[in-house]
Amino acid sequence: MSLSLKPSTIFQNIPCTLVTGFLGAGKTTVINQLLATKPVDERWALLINEFGHIGIDGALLASSQDSTAEQDSIAIREVSGGCICCTSQLPLQIAISRLLSDHHPQRLLIEPTGLAHPRELIRQLSASHWQTALKMQAVITVLSGVQWQQVKYRTHEGFQAHVRDADVLVVNRYDQLNAGEKQALIEWIATLNSQASIIWAVSEPMTTDTTEASSVDLAKAYASALSTQLSKPSQVISAQRKVAIASLQRSTVSLRPQTNSLTMASSASTAIDESDTQNITNTGTDTDLPYRYHENQQDLALAGWRLPASYILNADDLQNWLLALPNWQRIKGVVHTSDGWLQINFTPDSLTTSTVETQSDSRLEIILQLEDISDTALEATDSQYQPKTSTAIDWEACDRELMAMVI
Repeated sequence: MSLSLKPSTIFQNIPCTLVTGFLGAGKTTVINQLLATKPVDERWALLINEFGHIGIDGALLASSQDSTAEQDSIAIREVSGGCICCTSQLPLQIAISRLLSDHHPQRLLIEPTGLAHPRELIRQLSASHWQTALKMQAVITVLSGVQWQQVKYRTHEGFQAHVRDADVLVVNRYDQLNAGEKQALIEWIATLNSQASIIWAVSEPMTTDTTEASSVDLAKAYASALSTQLSKPSQVISAQRKVAIASLQRSTVSLRPQTNSLTMASSASTAIDESDTQNITNTGTDTDLPYRYHENQQDLALAGWRLPASYILNADDLQNWLLALPNWQRIKGVVHTSDGWLQINFTPDSLTTSTVETQSDSRLEIILQLEDISDTALEATDSQYQPKTSTAIDWEACDRELMAMVI
């Protein structure tokens, strides 16, 4: 099935930039840095692809805009519920065409999920019906130096895939790498993609012994180098390779306020399509909340909760509960807690929380490893936070435990 777009009469050479990177690499930070370079008189659009169904990054990016004028000049659309490039081209075509036709942006940024295969997305965006509509610029790939230090990432095909299909690699979180390790990283990149250029992100706060003036100069140079990529044609966009990815299966349940009882909605095990994605993403009235979904794909389990803003969770209990989840790989959320509204961003390498503005509801999403980690490459890790491993999880028990934290 194909979608008739007539791009030559609706869209014409809209500059488009992919910002890719493995799960937890720091893509949202780079997206924010790119948005900060937007000229005041231009209108940009951002398409975010969340692998889960809750839709956290889009809500946070939208609420981070300081003024109504700034919000009006950056249109954000979120497509949740799996990779937009995995099963067919239709979800991607619908998402882009609606975003462009509704908002008429002068530039488009696309942030695919960290679990996506960038080459398949590149292949789809190279299709004939986009060649006059979108002017593809350099593929910006974010690479975490902390992740690269671990063998389990360096040997992971998905981690390597992002490097192979990058025009430029933005390396962040590399402060703990010594000169020899940085050179080893450069050589490792060259073995996968000798054509990619490297930009070393400026850490915040600066951890080197530089003066305040030189720190400002470094920050300006980094911002300029990053912004320049928005106008450089992509050298990898013609690389096309079909990647077969297993169909996504999901199950959805409905939660109820903590009276120590939960009403379970009927579960379904069906393939996600665009209508499912939009329905789940846009659900969220008080009569629909709270609810939880979970789904499995290959060796990963995803689960997410949306709770009414009136639910206030004990902040300490929530963090302890999250860290005790079995073999978690990523935890993201924006939650109303006893410490206020908190943004949560946990990876096995770092735990970050920060206060945010009041949100319309609380959102929490986790990614777990389903199978015990037994492979030697996966066992070799210097991660500071080591979640316990498990092959199964009792989601109903998780529901009860989470609801019990509501003050």
